[in-house]
This record gives sequence, structure tokens and C-alpha cells, in this order.
Amino acid sequence: MLEVKSTGERPYEYSSSRIKTRINRKTELVKRGGGGAGPHRCDPQVSCNIGCVITEADLLAHAVNVAEEMEGTVEPTSYSEAMKLDDADEWLMAMKAEMGSLLKNGTWELVLIPKGRATPEEKPRYKARLVAKGYSQIPGIDYNDIFSPMVKHTSIRALLGMVASNDLELEQMDITTAFLNGELEEEIFMHQPEGFVVPSKEGHVCKLIKSLYGVKQSPRQCYKRFDAFLTAQACQIRRTIVAFTSRNDMLIAAKDLGEVQKVKDQLSSEFDMKDLGTAKKIIGLEIVRDRKAKKLSPSQEGYVQKVLRRFGMFEAKSVKTPFAPHFKLSSGLSPSTQADVSYMARVPYSSAVGSLMYAMICTRPDLAYVVSMVSRYMANPGKEHWKAVQWIFRYLKGTADLCLHFGRNSLGVLGYVDSDHGKDMDNRRSVTGYVFTLDGCDISWRAHLQPTVALSTTEAEYMAVSEAVKEGVWLKGFFGELCERLKVEEVFCDNQGAVLLTKDRVFHDRTKHIDIRHRYIREVVARGDLKVVKISTDDNAADMLTKPLPVAKFNLCLDLIGVDKRG
Repeated sequence: MLEVKSTGERPYEYSSSRIKTRINRKTELVKRGGGGAGPHRCDPQVSCNIGCVITEADLLAHAVNVAEEMEGTVEPTSYSEAMKLDDADEWLMAMKAEMGSLLKNGTWELVLIPKGRATPEEKPRYKARLVAKGYSQIPGIDYNDIFSPMVKHTSIRALLGMVASNDLELEQMDITTAFLNGELEEEIFMHQPEGFVVPSKEGHVCKLIKSLYGVKQSPRQCYKRFDAFLTAQACQIRRTIVAFTSRNDMLIAAKDLGEVQKVKDQLSSEFDMKDLGTAKKIIGLEIVRDRKAKKLSPSQEGYVQKVLRRFGMFEAKSVKTPFAPHFKLSSGLSPSTQADVSYMARVPYSSAVGSLMYAMICTRPDLAYVVSMVSRYMANPGKEHWKAVQWIFRYLKGTADLCLHFGRNSLGVLGYVDSDHGKDMDNRRSVTGYVFTLDGCDISWRAHLQPTVALSTTEAEYMAVSEAVKEGVWLKGFFGELCERLKVEEVFCDNQGAVLLTKDRVFHDRTKHIDIRHRYIREVVARGDLKVVKISTDDNAADMLTKPLPVAKFNLCLDLIGVDKRG
């Protein structure tokens, strides 16, 4: 579709039709007593309050979508609609430029449509992008595999930490029309784009040769093309790290600019690249760097201020912690009357939580616990849930300039893990929280409900350690490939019983029921891959990810993980 830049901010209220839809939906929930009918996916990590389940992947996708919508776009749906706009000439120029790129890249050839074959229709996007309607593709005929890996935010933060500690050069490049680089393996036909039909060939269709926006397998084919090229060049770029931060953006890190330029030249010889120079902004993060002090800080201050304005909280009175003990959230606080349903239908709860979630995912581990809490009620939130979200906004009002600070010390990689037994008000499941720091700055964090009910504090802590150890093993492999100096060796836990269980085969009535999968910890410890070490609760940075804390303890945790005001 066509993307149009909005001339104003999005309104706080939903449209009347959307409100009616939400009211009708929520009325049905009230009639059913808050429950849903029929089968549903069961993911143990993030549950909603109406009997169905929202996976963490769903929440991540929602957060990214909301963040992208923050720009406020209006989308014409066709060529003819774009031509009716006041700025039609500019749209036409953009579409001609896009068509030029497509033809130059050899994306398709004109052929007569084979008998019995369908064509996925296409719709152009104010950048402009020609987007095929991939939903009309038939599995097994038009596509097979569509999975394409994406870089974890943890990997990006780890790279930034290594750049700061080792004083590496960090450059950025953009892949022009990235999705057009994949080679298609299936036969796919598409109608000629409206407004760009080739004269005398009106009866022909486009047989796609290369991937195109909207085609289901495009991300996978693009990934395979870039992966094959970088793998072939591996022997020549051994002292350089290349990381894709999105489908078309990449970071290049190396000890000197000569190595960086060599990689740039190699990439430019194969793909249409745009050199963006020194990395200053990646995936919405502003990079502030002090080369002399070997410090680097990714900040989302601008994004946070935009979020506060969007939800009418820019002038709100600030608070010092993201959550308060007086909030006792549960599904019992969901709307129970028609008046409550009508009120909450006008509240942009899901968009607000998605906005908070994107900040948490990128640079704000201090929001992990509270975002995990309020996201459980996205399906049917009540007034008290909304008050909790507004409290988080008030916290952001006073901490918009908080950011990660890489290069604080040389302690290497350390892990902290904690659990709060039976914290969930609905089903008494416990909360797992862990963080991993690189030279004193957080690179990986997580706060979520445990998949099963723990029968003791020790069991809850042991289950939390299991999750932290899995992340530690992954980080160990990650750094093992990139930097020999960095070794993941210790995970700190403040529960002595859980620490002993990781070392000794203690079987008795209170521990024999613990699920086999959590015994994985013992294998890791026995191999010497990681050690689980006892630490004082006062020094456990993961404490902030499992419960509301007093101001002094909360600020101590922030200091332990390298989160401070931008300076």
C-alpha cells in the first residue's frame, strides 16, 4: 500500500465505528463471564484474562507495530486513489522511482499468463513501494518455506557494548530496496501495476524473477541471498562484525576504518547500498558516544516524549517508580457493567501498552516487570488496569532521559536471576526475572510468569535459574564467536536452596516433583559452562524485575545494570 506522512498527531479517541466494534466485543465477554469459547493456543509465559492466551511473539509483534504507527500514517489503497490526492504529482514521481528500481533490478519479465495460474494482485505503498497481495498465494504452489531469522535486540546491545569497550569503529549502511534482492524459486505471476501497463502488452502479466514486497517468501529469500554472500566473503572480513538491525539496515564494526571500508566496498559491489556513515540512529535508538571515555549510550528519549504526547501524559505529574504497591491487578478488575465496557472502549489500552513495550524491549529494562504485568490484561482491561498504565506514563515523564550506559567497567558478563513466589493474583504463578550485564551495562533482560505453579520459594527460584542459565548458555556461544575476552561464567541467585539444587542431587518430598526440564541446569553446571553463585538479596539486580520496590532499592538496581540519566 502507499505510505503517507501524517500532518498532525493521531487523536486520542478511536473512531466511532471502532468504538462500537470494541463495545460489542467486550459486551460479549461480559455476557460470557469474561471467558472465551472454543480451543485456544496455550503458551505458559503470557496469559490473558479471558481464558485465551497471548504469546510473547504476539506481544513483540504488537509492540513493533505500535512503534511504527507512532509516525501516524494515512494509506491510499490504490494508484487511482493516490492520483486524486492534492500531492498526486509527488506520488507519481515516487512511484516512477520505485518502478525504475524494480525494472533495473530485473524483478520480473512480461509473459502471457499460463492457463490455470492465478496472479496475486498488487497495490502500490508515499515511499513508494509496489506491494504484492501475498494473501492470495497458495501454499505448496506459490510458496513453501517462509521463515526468516531476525537479529535479537540482545545481539544489538551486545554489539554496542563490545564497540564501547574495545573502542571499535561503528558505521551504518542501508540496503536500497532490500526485498528485491532475493531470487524466487517458485513461479509467481502478477498483474502489471496500474498506471504502468506496457503499451501493446496489455494482455501480459509479470512473472516474478526476484522477491517483491508482500510476497510471503520474500524475507526468507532476501536473507538467503545476503547470508550466502557474507558466508562466501567470511575469509576476507574476519576482523569485522556485520549485524543486520532490520531488513534493510546494517551495522559494521571493526577496529579501524580501513576494515570497515573494505566491507562497504564488497557489499556495494554486489548490492545497491547507501553509506550512512557513523552510526547515529538505529531501530529508533539515538546513539550518543564518547570515544575518549570509551562510553556509548543508546537513548529513546525522543520516542518516550512522543509517546507521552500521544496519550496526553506529557504534562502529567511524575513519579519515582514504575509501579506502586497499592495496585493489585487481576482479571477480576475487568469491566463488569455496560457502563464500564463503554468507558474502556474509548481507552487506547492496547496501543498504550504496545508503546511501553517497545521502549522496554529496546533500552528500558526498568519497565520489564510492569509491562509484563499490564500486558496480561490487554484482551479485556478495566479502569484499574488503565490507571496502572497511566502510572507507568507518569514514571516515564520523569525518566524520559534514562538510557543504557556501556563502558562503565571491565567486569565482563554477569547474570542475575530472581523470582517472586506466587505473585500472580489470578492463578498464583510465580514471576521470573533475569538480567545479564556486559561491563556493567544490561544487554539482556526478561520478566515473565512461570509456566507452572511453584509449590515453594526454592522451586520458584530454581525454575527462574533454569531460564537464566539457558540465556547464559546462548550468550556464551554468541560471545565465543565474536570476542575471546568475554566469558559468561557466573549467574547470581539470592536463594541458597536453589543454588544447592543446581549442584547436588537432592531428592526428597519437597523437590522430587520438579519438572525434568529444569534438571538441565545441573548438566550445564557439571560441564563447567556456568556457575550459579549465591548473592545477597540487597545486591541482586534482578529484584526489580519481579516485584515493586522502594525508591532506594529500585535506584540501586538501576545502578547495578547501568541505567542512568543521559549525560
